Amino acid sequence: MAIQNQFHTITFDDEEARQYLCKKCGAVLVTDNHTAADICCFCGSPMTSGGRISGDYAPSKVIPFTISRKEAVKAFQKWRRKLKFSPEDFTKEKHAKKVVGIYIPFWLSDLHCQGEANLQCTKSQIKGTGEDAVTETSYFDIYRQIDLSLDSIPVYASNKVTDKILQALEPFDYSAAKAFHASALAGFIAEKYSYTDKEILPQITKRAEEYMDEYITTTITGYDSVSFTARKYHISQTAINYILLPVWLVYYDYNNDEYIFAVNGQTGKLATIPPRSVSKIAVSIGLLMVFFFCIFRIITVLLGGPLL
Repeated sequence: MAIQNQFHTITFDDEEARQYLCKKCGAVLVTDNHTAADICCFCGSPMTSGGRISGDYAPSKVIPFTISRKEAVKAFQKWRRKLKFSPEDFTKEKHAKKVVGIYIPFWLSDLHCQGEANLQCTKSQIKGTGEDAVTETSYFDIYRQIDLSLDSIPVYASNKVTDKILQALEPFDYSAAKAFHASALAGFIAEKYSYTDKEILPQITKRAEEYMDEYITTTITGYDSVSFTARKYHISQTAINYILLPVWLVYYDYNNDEYIFAVNGQTGKLATIPPRSVSKIAVSIGLLMVFFFCIFRIITVLLGGPLL
């Protein structure tokens, strides 16, 4: 398996932008020359000015914010009131502690994927009835070849926001991306990439393999189970861009812990990992068990079985 690097370097011009460093968590934030980043939006620690960043890698593209701060906060409040498995006092009126409009760094790849895969599929049927019933399972060997182009495959270029949250915000409409200029940062901040285009290649390869696996399985139907027994893929990179994607981060405290509520700054899609109430979950499971027990007893009685 091979993946080739096709990245073309774009750098910041002199006096175009400034960077700020967090000595506690290591975050690097970038702003235009008229916006300051005094507090780290990830850990809340004071930021240290790192001065100009002329000559450093600059994004080639940016997707502008279309969702406002007010809309992001409104979405947070609406979401919070609808939670069913979170503690009761959390769902009541609370205000966000901090709301940050931040451009998150991604490497965006176009890929050409070729390969082959062997799969084993099964199909089962029940023969006979009652105690004489026997399940007969047949096994089938399947072979597939693949030649697939994948465009705009995103991989997060840092580690300050969990991948689970960011992937839940997808997809973004990359056709709306514009050529980057520092003026896009006015009033916002941008997280600088932590991983270079070369360091991120294993993650790009992993996502490409997942897409290839998913595509192959969609070509196989009519079986009860499908599993890969062998695969050999070749992935070549036709283009890669350093791009900034708009995200609103809403920070809120509960029970001495900090939580992050994220809003896709382009589409308004939501993502978060909220606090959970063990008692509410336990009650729901209990009620579900009682419901199924009652259904089972009704079916038993209708079939001539005992009432109890």
